[in-house]
Amino acid sequence: MIITDTHTHLYSEAFDEDRNEMIKRALNEGVSRFFIPAIDSTYTESMLQLEKDFPEYVFLMMGLHPTHVKDNYKDELNHVEEMLAKRPFYAIGEIGIDLYWDKSTLSIQQEAFRYQIKLAKKYKLPIVIHCRNAFDEVFEVLESEKSDDLFGIFHCFTGTIEQAQQAISYNMKLGIGGVVTFKNGKIDKFLNQINIKHIVLETDSPYLAPAPYRGKRNESVYVLKVLDKLSEIYNISKENIASITTENSKYIFKI
Repeated sequence: MIITDTHTHLYSEAFDEDRNEMIKRALNEGVSRFFIPAIDSTYTESMLQLEKDFPEYVFLMMGLHPTHVKDNYKDELNHVEEMLAKRPFYAIGEIGIDLYWDKSTLSIQQEAFRYQIKLAKKYKLPIVIHCRNAFDEVFEVLESEKSDDLFGIFHCFTGTIEQAQQAISYNMKLGIGGVVTFKNGKIDKFLNQINIKHIVLETDSPYLAPAPYRGKRNESVYVLKVLDKLSEIYNISKENIASITTENSKYIFKI
């Protein structure tokens, strides 16, 4: 059984004490495809080292995270573009809009989001979207950029069924992680109305650990808890959930 974690920050400082052991725990349970989103240029070297250490299992993205869109965002976007020109990546991500931490940067977040979508189209890559308190704003950009060559993953999807359907209409898979196991997560109430061909698994580790680990450090092996919950929601075996969601990830990332 091959399980894919489509979104995990394995280079995070949270794993500095036991990174190799943590990754091996996941590998031992069949989690053997790790897709690694970027944050900003300060993490690039750590990401490249991670790929060097686990070349068979680690697949890198490149992008500027919306919470890191600051005064120097144009320099950061230049770094993204330089890296894309230098070597292959599997997606542009994570990109998008976050209005939870700072609403004052909305205009430059929108600019950075749009710019990186254009880079994704140029390099024929998927996008991986971060959206927090910003569904309307993200959809506005996606609506203006929608085309056959716009596709990707709506990471950490936490919206309504209507928002899920809208995201899917823009050629997005829904990244489902620990939130689906929360008692107040809400998405578990309607997810079985969404065809599983639109779903991929993720952890967003070290963040958003699923129940019963909620509030603790998340790690990629905990994607098994997400798998268990989806098996329950869809009434499909865990093996089938793993197989279908891994195939969905291959459709997006082309690997």
